[in-house]
Amino acid sequence: MRKLLVANRGEIAIRVMRAARERGIATVAVYSEADEDARHRSYADESVFIGPAAATKSYLVPEAILEAAREVGADAVHPGYGFLSERASFAADVVDAGLAWVGPQASSIEEMGDKARAIAAARAAGVPTVPGSDGELPDDPAEIRRIAKKVGYPLIITAAGGGGGRGIRPVHNEASLKTQFRQAKAEAEVAFKDGTLYIEKLIERPRHVEVQLLADRHGNAV
Repeated sequence: MRKLLVANRGEIAIRVMRAARERGIATVAVYSEADEDARHRSYADESVFIGPAAATKSYLVPEAILEAAREVGADAVHPGYGFLSERASFAADVVDAGLAWVGPQASSIEEMGDKARAIAAARAAGVPTVPGSDGELPDDPAEIRRIAKKVGYPLIITAAGGGGGRGIRPVHNEASLKTQFRQAKAEAEVAFKDGTLYIEKLIERPRHVEVQLLADRHGNAV
């Protein structure tokens, strides 16, 4: 890797650029009209204008990022986080363009982006998971009630393709199951264009413990 384009802005981009600089890798910033004077632009070795202030017309346009990479001769793209970092199709486009993608493979992004599939993958790898529906819920109300009863109340209905607390509904008894299912599905379809739902046992007083994992294509992991 000789020249890295960072498809992000602000502190996120600066941190990636700092790490690249420590390794002697040249960096390229992209910026919209709103970020013409942003620090990440001046921090990079080069910068490329990619469009209007609205992220949907600049930072979220894959073609603009790839054109910027071609313009400066970058041989790698790092998405940072947010924006296009979780879009599997963008990761695939970068690789198809002959560039190095600094991030998970497109297939991994796609699998982990669907919570129901991610849980199945975790179980297949022997990772303990919360009891649940073992995949997406069917449309049959009777089957949904059977699955819910098997998991046990209280439970939580969750959008498979979502995040940010949307498409999620706690259910404390069978009487409220139908209503909560409909509300979660409607919200998921609006927010994510995907109404796929699954069920898990509700942990009412959870403790969040998060672990960061870093691995490369050679099998090294930290």
